[in-house]
Formats: sequence, structure tokens, C-alpha cells
Amino acid sequence: MAELESQFQLVTFHLGEELYGVNIMDVKEIVKLQNVRFIPNAPYYVEGIINLRGEIIPIIDLHKRFKLQSGSASSDADVNDGGFIILNIEGSQIGIIIDKVERVVSVKAEDVKEPPQMLSGIGSEYIEGVIRQEQGYLIMLNIRKLFNAKELQKIIEMQ
Repeated sequence: MAELESQFQLVTFHLGEELYGVNIMDVKEIVKLQNVRFIPNAPYYVEGIINLRGEIIPIIDLHKRFKLQSGSASSDADVNDGGFIILNIEGSQIGIIIDKVERVVSVKAEDVKEPPQMLSGIGSEYIEGVIRQEQGYLIMLNIRKLFNAKELQKIIEMQ
């Protein structure tokens, strides 16, 4: 945690019932759900690709990556809340599917605690830290550890 600035911002979102966050500096944009084109022989967690203003962006399903249930049973009003967060990882753009975007929050580095060994089925290797909040906790993801170098190269080649 020492490499974190004293205060930073996270884009927060839901995957199922859990609240996650990624550093705002790693986020290019948030876009509404759209059709994803299937790619044969892609890794199990790659949903496919989208064409976003002429750029081909691989889309990752974090539910599959983290072995989580897909979005919670939601009302029709919540259907439009889902979308993609487009991340910049190692100079490439990769989209992740989210159930619902929440908001941008400011976090003090001192409030980030070490992740427990196992948290909601996600291995601690993907987690930068955990932040206590009034309504439970926020899981801060380390997007650079979501994929090993070989996986990242395969995903980038899809572009």
C-alpha cells in the first residue's frame, strides 16, 4: 500500500451484491451495454469484442473470471444500469462488464486495509485492498493483476 498516494479516487461498481472499485486513473470511460461479438477459442472469461468508435476492445466478464454468480435478480428498472468500464492496462484498452456503476469516491490511503486471504470467492491476488464504509466494504481491485502476462498478451492480440 506504500506506493499509493495519500488520497486518490476510485470508480465504484457492483458485481452481483458486492461493491468494487478501480483507480480512476486506470479508467478511460464508462459505456452502456451493447452487443458483444463472440470470439472463437477465446479464454473462458472473455465475452468477446466491441467496436467503440472504430476501436476494437476485448470485453472481459469478471463474473466468470472471479467465479461469481451473474448479476443479482434485478427489477426491470435496473436492467439499464449495467455497462462496460473501459480500462487502460499496459497501454491497451480492455472492457469489463459491470452490473451497475455506482459513483466516484475519494479514498485516503490510510483507509485501505490489506485484503483477507479469500473474499467473496475472489482470490486476494486480484485485490489491492479493502475499504470499510458505512454500508459494508469496498473491494479495491488491482487491474494489473487481473491477468498474467500470457493472458494479457492473448487478450491484446484480439484487438
